[in-house]
Amino acid sequence: MQYVRGNFFAGEAFADLADAQARAVRWCTTTAGTRIHGSTAARPLEVFDADEKPCLLPVPAPYDVPTFTRVKVHRDFHVEVARALYSVPEAWLGMYLDARADSQLVKLFDRGQPVKTHPRQPPGGRSTDPGDLPAERVGYAMRDLDKLIRTAAKHGENIGIYAQRLLDDPLPWTRMRSVYRLLGLVRRYGPGPVDDACSTSLDLDVVAVGKIAAMLEKATERAKPELPTAAGSQTGRFARDPGEFAMAGGATQLTLIPGGLTATTTAETETPS
Repeated sequence: MQYVRGNFFAGEAFADLADAQARAVRWCTTTAGTRIHGSTAARPLEVFDADEKPCLLPVPAPYDVPTFTRVKVHRDFHVEVARALYSVPEAWLGMYLDARADSQLVKLFDRGQPVKTHPRQPPGGRSTDPGDLPAERVGYAMRDLDKLIRTAAKHGENIGIYAQRLLDDPLPWTRMRSVYRLLGLVRRYGPGPVDDACSTSLDLDVVAVGKIAAMLEKATERAKPELPTAAGSQTGRFARDPGEFAMAGGATQLTLIPGGLTATTTAETETPS
């Protein structure tokens, strides 16, 4: 370090970090690497190329930087981490947990103690361990599913079928949020448009509430009403016919004279045909 400090950067001035790094590489290859080392009596650059470089391992991949968040265990026994859902055992229902998420795993902790580990899911995904769901509540959940399907079917036949397709899952009670969102679209856009969108989506075999929402939004944009116009007028509300400004008997010209203004009327002339 004394040699680097005294021979390389002592007394030097660098424009910025990039300039210092470039000059350090040049110094290592032309000065420090080519000198005769006091201990080895050899040139460091030649020793590196001959003995050390063949033993180097490949450069490792960039470090997988994790993210840390604090999440709540909701009534469906799931927490939300980076817009994906992960199940948690019943004992932590309603509690807050610490979540550590990297590119491979999501780990949940309660005051430093591990609670659950799941494989990382993409946004909108779900990882559910059936063992986290209490067996005594499955019956209640199934009754809630039947009620949801009946509620959806009341708004339209295709809406009811779409709700059934959404809940067609080995763990159907974990898909209840999607049906709630579908019912929210019914409240926002009305049963008719949602039923038509569900029919189109079923014909294409696309079961995703996000697609239904996109279809309804685009249909709403195309159906925006035009601004109302005044009754009996084909132009703007305050527009007047140009003929109302015509003057009978000729044009009037205003002339500035020392005593004030004087008006001169000229007779209209006909343009010969």
